[in-house]
Amino acid sequence: MHDGVVTETAPEGIDTLLVAGSPHAPDEVPDPRVARWLRAAAIASRRYGSVCTGAFVLAQAGLLDGKRVATHWAVADRLTKQFPTITVDADAIHVRDGKVWTAAGVTTGMDLSLALVEEDVGRETARRVASQLVMFFKRPGGQTQFSSKGEAVPVGRSALQEVQRYVAAHPAEDHRVELLAGRMGLSARHFARLFRKEVGLTPAEWVEQVRIAAARTMLESGQWAPKEVAGKCGFHDVDTLRRAFLRRVGISPSEYRKHYAAPRARRRE
Repeated sequence: MHDGVVTETAPEGIDTLLVAGSPHAPDEVPDPRVARWLRAAAIASRRYGSVCTGAFVLAQAGLLDGKRVATHWAVADRLTKQFPTITVDADAIHVRDGKVWTAAGVTTGMDLSLALVEEDVGRETARRVASQLVMFFKRPGGQTQFSSKGEAVPVGRSALQEVQRYVAAHPAEDHRVELLAGRMGLSARHFARLFRKEVGLTPAEWVEQVRIAAARTMLESGQWAPKEVAGKCGFHDVDTLRRAFLRRVGISPSEYRKHYAAPRARRRE
């Protein structure tokens, strides 16, 4: 490995080519000379990829067409819309698709590096590296657990937002569609159709988002065990909470609490 100017460095002879991201990468178009160099280097390399928003640089160079990739959760939708030939896994920590390796964010670049070490020199060596770096060998869950995506923000016409604000303030109450529709004086069918059109989710999906957000806040406080959280956030029981949490956050409520609750606050088990 050495320092040098991209356009002054021969693209041949690079074993692993990784493009780092930057805050402005999604908004920038690479210099044509850089794009040409990237294409030549990627083709000649044994493997290539990106970390975080570096995926946009590779995509601009046409190096991710038809590939499944990871990028930061905050720009995953944008990458999908800007480059529809790419399949973006918005929850993945890192992804390998053939010779293309991509990581979600800056620290997940370390997870990706461990995966590269494992491929090159074996699992045991990769485990020892992880131990020395005091990091997970295989991080639990995906990046959804770190994101603010899924937070249910009221949208749509004012009357619809009032219903949404009521649900957010009272997640434990019964929020069947017919009861929500009654708050607007609409039939359940009309309300469900209007809600889907203006919010982009069904009422049930939106209510679940609200309850998951409330559950995350309670679990992060460390004051409540998952069973208590389930009852206070409108889930039928702790198993229902667990299934919804795994589906939307990627890890169990117990794991989430263990990783994100303030240590001194963990009193109830």
